[in-house]
Amino acid sequence: MLGTSTLAAEVTHISKHGFWLLLADEELLVPFDQFPWFRKGTIEQILKVEWPTPDHLYWPELNIDLSVQSIRNPSEFPLVSGVAG
Repeated sequence: MLGTSTLAAEVTHISKHGFWLLLADEELLVPFDQFPWFRKGTIEQILKVEWPTPDHLYWPELNIDLSVQSIRNPSEFPLVSGVAG
């Protein structure tokens, strides 16, 4: 029986505007204005990213799940919050 294959994701740079995420040979910008959930995360929390499937990213310490497609094409994924204003 083969073991579970995991993909490696790496945060390569963090600035006040967002962070760069390396997925295999593709580097994507995750801007805080489009992904505000990361804005209050610590560097350590943002660095701990998991890539369990080709289109799924997970930050366990922030409890954030994202589709890779939502980073590539954020206009196709409007922000919706379940938190009452």
